[in-house]
Amino acid sequence: MDTKLTIVDLIQAKKQGQKIAAVSCYDFITASIVAQTNIQMVLVGDSASQLILGHDSTLPVRMDFMVDITAAVRRGAPNVCLVADMPFLSYQVSIPEAIKNAGRFVVEAGAQIIKIEATSAQLNVIKAVSDAGMSVMAHIGMKPQTIAKIGKFKSEGSTAEIAAEIIDLAQQMVNAGASSLLLEGVVTEVAEIITKNTEAPVISCGSGPHCDGQILVAPDILGLTSGKGPKFVKKYANLAQDTLGALKDYAKEISDGIFPTDEHCYHIKSGELEKLKSMLKDKT
Repeated sequence: MDTKLTIVDLIQAKKQGQKIAAVSCYDFITASIVAQTNIQMVLVGDSASQLILGHDSTLPVRMDFMVDITAAVRRGAPNVCLVADMPFLSYQVSIPEAIKNAGRFVVEAGAQIIKIEATSAQLNVIKAVSDAGMSVMAHIGMKPQTIAKIGKFKSEGSTAEIAAEIIDLAQQMVNAGASSLLLEGVVTEVAEIITKNTEAPVISCGSGPHCDGQILVAPDILGLTSGKGPKFVKKYANLAQDTLGALKDYAKEISDGIFPTDEHCYHIKSGELEKLKSMLKDKT
């Protein structure tokens, strides 16, 4: 991509019926590879808490860490539409703090869209951040930051009553100023209704094929994570096995004295070794 993509481009893609490819990644190297593809959107998600830091939920990750890795991803992928994820307690405490933290992603990390996990209780936050001049992605459906409250995750919208609530909430988010939506774990039929009834781009994370775009985390796509993972994950490579094999080969070559060879070594300039030996001899 030669020009930086924005929310305007994503809205235009929706109008033209063009699907949006999105990925979550957390580091410069992965982002620089993503930048060489046709992926339009990168989300620096708070799932970095598990996939980078090894926690068992998204809750422990801190604002400073999220800003740092978002900036790293921006350096690696300067032209993608970059979405920054507001971590737990970065927007729930107060409206001024939510605006300040969202602004840090824009000013310090180059983010273009701020993602906020939202219930109806966060409508005022969505509006405040939007009114402050920032594009907001409202994340509804399964919300990982609520794990301490709900205990475990399940698909959302499987009954008519809950489905109607989710559809209404999506519209409330757009009315409050959200310029895009992320639906996680919402049943396909409900996600389709939401997508058809809003002008905002709707990105699916396990919410079926009828949304305007799809997102998975890069380590899952690359096959770097262990286990099957969520139902909606598809692995496109098996880099965990390739990586394991490479590291084992590296360790064996060191143990066997095969690596490094002369091609991996630096050498003193011609004639300088004799001079050095003479200098050292004079000191003895």
